[in-house]
Amino acid sequence: MIPEINIWAVLVATLSTMVVGTIWYTPKVFGNYWMRVAKVDVSGDSRDAVKPILITVVVSLISAWVLAGSAAIAQDFYGGNFLVNTLITAVILWAGFTASRFITHDAFEGRPAGLTLLNCAHELVTYLVMALIIGLFGISGA
Repeated sequence: MIPEINIWAVLVATLSTMVVGTIWYTPKVFGNYWMRVAKVDVSGDSRDAVKPILITVVVSLISAWVLAGSAAIAQDFYGGNFLVNTLITAVILWAGFTASRFITHDAFEGRPAGLTLLNCAHELVTYLVMALIIGLFGISGA
């Protein structure tokens, strides 16, 4: 079975990750704290951001695609409200893969717990926004 995936939902969800990240890591929100505890030194040259942004877009596209596919499979299995199923699927994927891997790697790397919490919370918000978009678009469309 190949799940039905709404490509427009995936593309909008991908773009939403950039919006969430831009807001989350702006200096007036969590950016200053993040730069300090993650020991990130901003050069001020916007060219330095091109590669990480391109990587983020590709990875976000993959995440949105997997979320949309997983939500479609969950919908087929459980039935009910697609938006609710998508939000639940997002939380399960976040907890089972994203948060658990962040926590494990950060523990071994000795990163501050506050940084781990900040990044895990960012990923949760990112997944919930993607789920909201995918859930509102629905399964099929073009």
